[in-house]
Amino acid sequence: MLRHDHRLADMAGGNNISESTVRRWRDELITLLAAQAPRLDRALKKITKQGGEVVLTDGTLIPTRRRTGKADRCNYSGKHHHHGLHFIALTDERGRLIWISASRPGRTHDNTAARRDHILAHLRAAGLGALADLGFRGLDNDVRDPVIVTGFQASRTHKLTPAQKIANRVLAVGRAPVEHGFAHLKNWRILTKLRTDPTCATRLLRALLVLTNLEVNR
Repeated sequence: MLRHDHRLADMAGGNNISESTVRRWRDELITLLAAQAPRLDRALKKITKQGGEVVLTDGTLIPTRRRTGKADRCNYSGKHHHHGLHFIALTDERGRLIWISASRPGRTHDNTAARRDHILAHLRAAGLGALADLGFRGLDNDVRDPVIVTGFQASRTHKLTPAQKIANRVLAVGRAPVEHGFAHLKNWRILTKLRTDPTCATRLLRALLVLTNLEVNR
């Protein structure tokens, strides 16, 4: 059902049971799977024990249905020009998903979400670094010993030097596996456009993280 986004009514009719029963079974299973998703501090400690030195981080928008009323206005992302929920995910150097944040309104900036989850503090505590895109620029202001590396950004008055362009290309190559991690996650068709209640989206994403890792590690 999660892989192909079958509708509850179709599954209920095909199995001669009520739609409410299918919904209850689905919600119970999602809750059980989501409970198996690792916490941020434990996920980072595991990477450290395995000899890892860096993780990859990025934010993504999961599209949702547009709902009526003022309460849904915060879910509109001006960057993506549609409604959705914002998530931050961490992967290891190979692109395997290790943690996913709680859902937040689509207009949430990457830095804002990272600060709420105290990602920088957790990285320092675990002794790990992170490679991120320019959306996380300004999150780590420690010039001498930065934990989060975001590359260089050009402006109207400042063009990038050849060395800075090379550094950005190297960083982009290092960050490429995080996109593979998101691709595995978004293979679940239920994420094409969420029809579930936004308050349940966090459990759903964490359940899919557990299922995705089970599939990838076969």
